[in-house]
Amino acid sequence: MWLIGETVDSIRSIQVRQLINQAVSLGMIVTSALIIWKALMCITGSESPVVVVLSESMEPGFKRGDILFLHMSKDPIRAGEIVVFNIDGRDIPIVHRVIKVHERQDTGEVDVLTKGDNNDGDDRVLYAEGQLWLQRQHIMGRAIGFLPNVGWVTIIMTEKPIVKYILVGLLGLLVITSKD
Repeated sequence: MWLIGETVDSIRSIQVRQLINQAVSLGMIVTSALIIWKALMCITGSESPVVVVLSESMEPGFKRGDILFLHMSKDPIRAGEIVVFNIDGRDIPIVHRVIKVHERQDTGEVDVLTKGDNNDGDDRVLYAEGQLWLQRQHIMGRAIGFLPNVGWVTIIMTEKPIVKYILVGLLGLLVITSKD
């Protein structure tokens, strides 16, 4: 009887250690991803170094599902550049081309007007009410490269949350059942 009790305690001890080991491994994966993201933010100077194109407004240059890599420098923004910007009161950033740049002589600051390549008019209808130009604080970064179609995973998980829950559940199950 004594031997059976000791064996059960030993098995429980191993299971607890495995569970702790798996939780630490999952924590390290999440922490590593956050560290990589923060490092990319520091290197690129952009609050969001990677974004997914969510609409067809930039076709044929960029298609829905393309991933853009961003960089933000102190260099002046010029017409023709593709920028990602946020509008006050909107959560989702917009990827469009700069079509006009207006430099204010009094302050030296630059105002920017954008337009989607596939759109008929400029973006003033998208800006906050009464806003005619974007300022530097609205711009998250400039596109410096892209990967075609890789962002579809993000789009599918956003538009169909059940896919996200299934994927997270499967990854969690994989972490829990892994032997190492």
